[in-house]
Amino acid sequence: MTSLGDEVFVLRPKGEHDQIEVYDVITFCLQRCITVSNIFMYADKLFDMTSCEHFRCMYICDHDVEHIHRVDVDVQGTTTQWPVNDKPRGLSVTKAHNVLVTCDIVRKIKEFSSHGELLRELTLPDEVIKPMHAVQVTTGQYIVCHGQPRDALNRVCLVSADCHDVMRSHGGQPGSDTGQYKVPRYLAVDDNEFVFVSDVMNRRVTLLSPTLNYIRQVVSSDKLKWDPCRLHLDVQRRRLYVVDNERSVGKYTAGRVVVFSV
Repeated sequence: MTSLGDEVFVLRPKGEHDQIEVYDVITFCLQRCITVSNIFMYADKLFDMTSCEHFRCMYICDHDVEHIHRVDVDVQGTTTQWPVNDKPRGLSVTKAHNVLVTCDIVRKIKEFSSHGELLRELTLPDEVIKPMHAVQVTTGQYIVCHGQPRDALNRVCLVSADCHDVMRSHGGQPGSDTGQYKVPRYLAVDDNEFVFVSDVMNRRVTLLSPTLNYIRQVVSSDKLKWDPCRLHLDVQRRRLYVVDNERSVGKYTAGRVVVFSV
């Protein structure tokens, strides 16, 4: 899910002609649906969605066919797409209104223009295994979360602008203590560069300082039913949206969006 202006957008798999549901940001009442006929929205295939206020559009990454889809909000259901040439896992938008695509298998960050021109491609350090999501901060460096339960490291890292070095990190071996994660999957960064981290298997959301020091849990496991797979931060309204999904036998079977004041 994501938001633009006074609306919240939720991706829903509905079959061949799938929909993005549009809700009012105040009442959370359903306003309309955007039918997107060129995207087949299977829950285990479309891994992420983000938005760009500048271009009034949304981006959706398709892991299976290795494409990014751009959906223009003001033109009903109009989509364009471009190839990533690697499997995309996470999306974010830079201050320059470009699209950052995190490719977990090849450990790369790729930056595209809004219309799909590849601007640069960066390979992350060897120790950053299975990067799930990356966000660029004002210094040009990147906040990256990475790791699965069987990996040696489950961390949030600050990576240099050229992606050659890990400058600092939070986390280490997978676990449930305050300084540990079990699948840190998604990030949200506010205007002061405080970092919200979805810790999937621990079912919580952790807040870190701009220097990646632990501050507190902003969402504890008792506030969630399932797995916090995605985050979206509405900076203006200080609302944190947490996508809470149920997974069974390797597939997502149910889900909801939970909203917190932060």
